[in-house]
Amino acid sequence: MKENVRQYILILEDDEDLAEGICLSLQSPELTFVRCRTIAQARQLLKDRKYDLLILDINLPDGSGLEFCQEIRKSSQVPIALLTAKDMELDIVSGLENGADDYITKPFSLMVLRARIRALLRRNVPEQKNEYRKGCFHFLFDRMEFYKNGQSIDLSKTERRILHLLVFHEGQIITRERLMEWVWPDGAEYVEDNALSVGIRRLRDKLEDTPSKPGYIRTVYGKGYVWEMKE
Repeated sequence: MKENVRQYILILEDDEDLAEGICLSLQSPELTFVRCRTIAQARQLLKDRKYDLLILDINLPDGSGLEFCQEIRKSSQVPIALLTAKDMELDIVSGLENGADDYITKPFSLMVLRARIRALLRRNVPEQKNEYRKGCFHFLFDRMEFYKNGQSIDLSKTERRILHLLVFHEGQIITRERLMEWVWPDGAEYVEDNALSVGIRRLRDKLEDTPSKPGYIRTVYGKGYVWEMKE
């Protein structure tokens, strides 16, 4: 079985205390942070692996984060957030014109930082898949048609979103936190945790052969849920 889907964030910031504070405030089992202090180091790190988000300071020891952002945009559409001083409105405008997706002004609220970063990570998703066909199931998400053994199944919007994330990450453990943020992208923090449990239970009632002994939507205790198809 595959492990959780991990997302990698590169932080280019020469203030080590600030970079460490960002890492601590965003700490999550699904996030891996890579820190560097110079543009030269960042260039090398970007060659070594693919990242899901870049957080770039504007003023760096060996150049401008704005120019580096423009350089990155020539070959990549990875989400980019710029760190800028509160009174540098010109930097913000220039950053957005050079391809940044968002900016975070210093000093920043940790709550605001988390919300901005999560929103950017949600944007960085692969091209949307719409059809899943395997075994007894045939799901057409774009047409909102769902079948088991040729029989039509009605799913709510919440159930459809839960199912989409699970089936297109088959065999991978999806944490409750990631499911919550995917299903309710504009305010997962305001949704009761029980709402996800209810959605999972209803999906099992509709899809499982024996809902009390689920074989497709399995609970991985202490970690999350995983979609598995029987051979």
